[in-house]
Amino acid sequence: MTPHVVVIGAGIVGLACAERLLGLGMRVTVVDRTPEGEKCSWGNAGGIAVTEVVPASVPGLVWKVPGWLMDPVGRLFVNWAHAPSMLPWLIAFLKAGRIGEVRRIAGALSALNALVYDDLVPLMDRIGLAGDLKRVGAITVYSTRQAFNADATEWALRRDHGIKWSVLSATELRDREPDLSDRFETGIYMPSWSHVADPKRIVERLLAFVRQRGATIIADEVTGFEIQDRAVTSVRLARGGVSKADAVIIASGAWSAALAAMLGDRVLLESERGYNTTVDSDGIEINHEIIFAEQKFVVTPLERRLRIGGAAEFTGLVAEPNFRRSEVLMELGRRAVPKLTLRSGTVWMGQRPTTPDSLPVIGRATGASNAIYAFGHGHLGLTQAAPTARLVAELIGLGPSSIDLAPYSASRFA
Repeated sequence: MTPHVVVIGAGIVGLACAERLLGLGMRVTVVDRTPEGEKCSWGNAGGIAVTEVVPASVPGLVWKVPGWLMDPVGRLFVNWAHAPSMLPWLIAFLKAGRIGEVRRIAGALSALNALVYDDLVPLMDRIGLAGDLKRVGAITVYSTRQAFNADATEWALRRDHGIKWSVLSATELRDREPDLSDRFETGIYMPSWSHVADPKRIVERLLAFVRQRGATIIADEVTGFEIQDRAVTSVRLARGGVSKADAVIIASGAWSAALAAMLGDRVLLESERGYNTTVDSDGIEINHEIIFAEQKFVVTPLERRLRIGGAAEFTGLVAEPNFRRSEVLMELGRRAVPKLTLRSGTVWMGQRPTTPDSLPVIGRATGASNAIYAFGHGHLGLTQAAPTARLVAELIGLGPSSIDLAPYSASRFA
């Protein structure tokens, strides 16, 4: 009989998994509270960030954090009311910044990112959006050479993992990006980075594609699982009834930890809320996604628009958005791109599912061998969705895995 797989989550990762499994001839049901509604990858920066192998926690970071926390709309904010509940996550985050751990994590991120184009390019072609992938590289910029030198260890770590990059002088940077402010003295060009024309279009096209291919889409919330002999037999739904399942994929982004707990796993997962503002790009020439290393934000040239995004806010899943952050990012964007004279644009906030070690959770649940985790990708959901779908399909099919999955196991939080 054709296996029936229930995918919980209609974000970029869940839909990529559904598409891959449908291609293998499986029956697929996708369950999401709002399958047509806004997802984290709708409004992300649009980068295919294959060079991002350095975890968020690195040696010395702990000494910078107190200064950042003093600014309520700065690059990092932790709601003090929420802080006690995230203390285990924070402790694990600091441990992940030890040099040995950083090297281990970088190896695991590199292994996963090495699969990206092998899986993403065919996926974009299948859904008819091959032209939306802009393989032009990206540029990280610094206002001084000293600031670049301060990050030398991270750039060396990237090079150790086969990532190519080259230093651009101020003149070379201006040749590539003439509308960038002349206050940036050094650029780092990363040829393997890409960006997309519109991340929202990819998510919407994927949803339409899997529906056309025969997937059942259910607008509901999962409240539990029926488990027999260490295997999920069905998924319980909030509005009543169950969905029978031969396998289950947990791909609910920042909401996945509660589902993992039902399956026997304590996962350290936080919503790292990110903000952006999107404006018309008329009369402005930005040719690459630009990463501003010192201010920790990006500017991406989408289709006839520019997106200015960044920030990291830890305040739980239900707090109201603080769109003052989007305004601050807009001001940073105006300083970086002087032709950007608009005072406002379309603001957005997304809930990034973030683990303390910057690695996603991919693998089998402890309490059910046919329940597969595919969440926790943080900033890299769009980047890692297609290779994650490959790894999930390999687990479902009981075949050999393309990479060692041990670093991504939920058991690392036990």
